[in-house]
Amino acid sequence: MAAMLKKLLTVCAATFLTVAGFAAAVDLSEGHPDTYVVKKGDTLWDIAGRFLDSPWLWPEIWQANPQIENPHLIYPGDVLSLAYLGGRPVLQVTKRSPEVRRTALDPIPAVPLSEIEAFLKKLHVLDREDYERMPYVVGLEENRLRGAAGQVAYVRNLKGAEPGEMFAVVRPTVRYAVHPHPATDEPRLRRDPWTAGEGARTYESGRVWAYFAASDQGFEVLGYEVVEIAAGQVTRTGDPSTLLLANDGREVKVGDLLMPLDPLPFDLSFHPHAPDRVPPDMRVLAVADAVFYGGPRDVVALTAGARDGVENGQVYAIYHPGDRIRDEVRHPNRIRGNLPSKQVKLPDEFVGHVMVFRTFDKVSYGLVMDGIRPARVEDVLRRPVDL
Repeated sequence: MAAMLKKLLTVCAATFLTVAGFAAAVDLSEGHPDTYVVKKGDTLWDIAGRFLDSPWLWPEIWQANPQIENPHLIYPGDVLSLAYLGGRPVLQVTKRSPEVRRTALDPIPAVPLSEIEAFLKKLHVLDREDYERMPYVVGLEENRLRGAAGQVAYVRNLKGAEPGEMFAVVRPTVRYAVHPHPATDEPRLRRDPWTAGEGARTYESGRVWAYFAASDQGFEVLGYEVVEIAAGQVTRTGDPSTLLLANDGREVKVGDLLMPLDPLPFDLSFHPHAPDRVPPDMRVLAVADAVFYGGPRDVVALTAGARDGVENGQVYAIYHPGDRIRDEVRHPNRIRGNLPSKQVKLPDEFVGHVMVFRTFDKVSYGLVMDGIRPARVEDVLRRPVDL
């Protein structure tokens, strides 16, 4: 486990796609090999860490050999060789493993799910129409306040289900919304607790503003978050239907929602890579299981999703926005010095890296991979190579 966590904190690689090189210096790691024979069990993380101080820049040195079948894939037994082209280091497969042609050998994965699954959260983001149509728990066995494994829950609106079908029980958490600040154009983030029956209890969270919103006017609702808490099997259909709660999970209560159980909620392998572009003013929207702060292996929600070009495996650098302060030397008068035009904005400070592992339309979730200070709500995201 310690070795795996060390990988999470220190090593990442980019996809083996043909990528136009980033304008960044490439530093080879001290004691790097000139050749390396790929072994079964290797990941792209491992290999990138052998050659580079900054594995994010793998596309800078990877040179796909067009004479080799599947030149962007690497297999156990392949020989990788480091050379210099015009003074620039390049790495390519110089000898393909003979097993590739003889057998259905799988290429090495980038980041296996097994390496990070323990840290991921089974979170979903719904739109209003989704959750208004979802089945919901209307009652529990013997009128209990909570239902546990081996007990039954009674569910309404479970249309088209068949006995034996499995469902995930999900619990509403927060509604996400965003709005530009009227003075600075920086986003104001809202995380409104909500329940399926009562809707959202509206107040603005994130950074504490001297402002409380009474309506959605001017805010874009990014989605309604739910978290998987349990699973169950349909034993009887009807209105209500009967759901037998499975052994794993937390206690279920009235108002929890149901959605089809996805046996593979995450990609089996992640290919960390820098995004081509960062959505405008992309921010940390929330920290799972926390209020404002998160560190390595914490899950964070981000204010952009598939509609903005965000995809699984993208890696972003997190920065904490610099504060705006009064220049006490030039503007000793507190009243005039605190005018926005007289203030000085301090530089943004680097926080760490986050890798996206689950993407919805307007919101995505990432795993904080490393950091030199805690990530916070409203931190901004940039390309990792812009350090």
